[in-house]
Amino acid sequence: MRGNARGVRGRGVTLLVAGSLLVGCSVGGDDGGDDGGTAKSGSPSADATARATPAPSTSSTSSSASSVSSVFTPDASLVPRTSKDGVALADSVVLAPADWGRGFVAQQQAASTPGTWAVLDDDCRWEREKLPAGVLAGSSRYSRLPAGGGKGAVKVTAAVTVHDSVLGADEQLSTTLEEVLRCPDQQPRSNERITGLNSLGTPFGAREQEYADDSVLEAGQYVENGGAAQPYSWMVARLGTVVVAVSVTGAKGNTEQELRQLGAEALAKMLERIQQRLKGN
Repeated sequence: MRGNARGVRGRGVTLLVAGSLLVGCSVGGDDGGDDGGTAKSGSPSADATARATPAPSTSSTSSSASSVSSVFTPDASLVPRTSKDGVALADSVVLAPADWGRGFVAQQQAASTPGTWAVLDDDCRWEREKLPAGVLAGSSRYSRLPAGGGKGAVKVTAAVTVHDSVLGADEQLSTTLEEVLRCPDQQPRSNERITGLNSLGTPFGAREQEYADDSVLEAGQYVENGGAAQPYSWMVARLGTVVVAVSVTGAKGNTEQELRQLGAEALAKMLERIQQRLKGN
């Protein structure tokens, strides 16, 4: 699979991410229904990131094709070079339930198996495999907002993957785009389906995207146990050698805008944490 932040900090990162994602979602076509290489539903078995409706247009452009500069220049001495350092960074960046907001709790399986990531097989099913060479660490955490107040439960995933090179991290985003073309319908587990997927890749500088070196948004519909289809979104962003991703799966009573904003704010928090941990003095 596969100077610092231009004055962007804190709430400003959130606004940039949210604004860019809203623009990305608005360019699309018709409504459609774990760590880096992650499977995607808000459930632990999927271990990936989410999508929302209306879906953006599918784009097959390589994520590396139009990258011209970087949002953030890290202190080279702080960039992870070993698995130990990669794990430490991933665990410090990935979001815990409380980081998502009030009321969020851990799912029954709260985190991914250390040393693994999710891989989409030839039958469009997600399976967990050992981290490949070039990937230092991967960490995914699974949270949920229980149903209440007339709204159904929201399931979310936060994932961080640390690579040993920018090229490796960039290839992960390219692969994310390609997977949707190969598998617009995917199976996180036997009782789950993600259907009607579309993806949009937006490198730094394109469509006013200024919060990450590269980004991908996927959107589709999630169905569990043959129930009603729910909006699903998977948001991925790269800063240097680190890839972060979030998935959000909604339920009755949750608006598209609310779900998209939730994912954008979560992604922004992890991007900000990367900058905080890798910036020089």
